[in-house]
Amino acid sequence: MRIPRLVTSLAIAVPLVLLAGCANENTPQTTPTTPGPPTSVPTSPAPTPSGDGADVDPTEPTCETIVPAGVVAEFEKVGWSAQAQPFRIGGIEIPGGIQCTWGDYSVATDHVQIYGWAPIEDAQIQRAQSELIGSGWRREEGEGGFYVTESTDTVIAPDENGYGFTYFFSDAWVTMADTKQGLVLVEWPPS
Repeated sequence: MRIPRLVTSLAIAVPLVLLAGCANENTPQTTPTTPGPPTSVPTSPAPTPSGDGADVDPTEPTCETIVPAGVVAEFEKVGWSAQAQPFRIGGIEIPGGIQCTWGDYSVATDHVQIYGWAPIEDAQIQRAQSELIGSGWRREEGEGGFYVTESTDTVIAPDENGYGFTYFFSDAWVTMADTKQGLVLVEWPPS
């Protein structure tokens, strides 16, 4: 009896380890995908700011500045840090933007939160909207812009209203979060 259980455990564990090893490759996306909450395992610690503020450009968004300081403090209190990446919408990288994955990078987990902000132009808005809607995402009007959110058929970790990964487009910038409710935490540019 113990041999089949061991074989079954290995049959499950080996593919997961292999997937985790591939998950952090920085290959650009070339086709529209449905980004959802990450299922990859964080494998390395994210860089941490020096704390003195001397190396922070107040005109550039960072993982620590696009969400409220209180949220950053709560994340740090529980041992979370941020890993910054270029802002992407499907296969489109938006220059000048940032996408931040907050989590505890000292342990293997998929319990993370994602926030992002980027400046955007009309042509990029049209292209991004077309790619997302063409991939089954849905558009909803909002105050000062519109939302594009993943299909309810593909949501892995929805908020209390059933929304998963969502973008909010204004006429000059776009924000994103792993839930629609999470968008309220993205506060950039500073007022």
